[in-house]
Amino acid sequence: MDQQIIRDALEYIQQLFCQDAGGHDAEHTVRVWRTAMRIAEQTPSCNMRRTALAALLHDADDHKLFMTENNANARSFLVKHSVPEDEIERICRVINSVSFSRNQGRRPDTIEGKIVQDADRLDAMGAIGIARTFAYGGLHARPLGESIQHFYDKLLLLRDLMNTEAGRELAEKRHAFLKMFLREYLEETGEPCRFNS
Repeated sequence: MDQQIIRDALEYIQQLFCQDAGGHDAEHTVRVWRTAMRIAEQTPSCNMRRTALAALLHDADDHKLFMTENNANARSFLVKHSVPEDEIERICRVINSVSFSRNQGRRPDTIEGKIVQDADRLDAMGAIGIARTFAYGGLHARPLGESIQHFYDKLLLLRDLMNTEAGRELAEKRHAFLKMFLREYLEETGEPCRFNS
């Protein structure tokens, strides 16, 4: 794999997300990329370069963060690095299959999409997922109760939505930690538990 384009993509996302403090920062993208590579290493049929670039650029045009259309930021980076047009389309197809809110009920139809989606969803689970939930809630002035509702609306669902065996294995521990945190929170607040043990 061409390591220069990976280094350039890492630099590009640092620039893109330098102002973000709500959980969709460059550190999130780097974690997703590293997790995607970890899963990809166990998936010989995937295209490693496509997986890496899609993971690194998966939030480059996120509708919550940017007012771009047709993956403009991702495309700009890929064109600048002389990625062939047909490969740009494949990478954008992977990127567009990742979002939880935009792909509810649909699984990616490529192995690269399944890997990057799993990696992104894993970063919404466990300790880091909890931290990101409250960072996003604080940035948007949400009361704690709204952030807790996000556990029920999304976080507790993710384990059962994993696409790959490696993703499912990684999700188990993170899911257990989400439930442990939520039980403690509910006990401290006196709120009823709304999920199965």
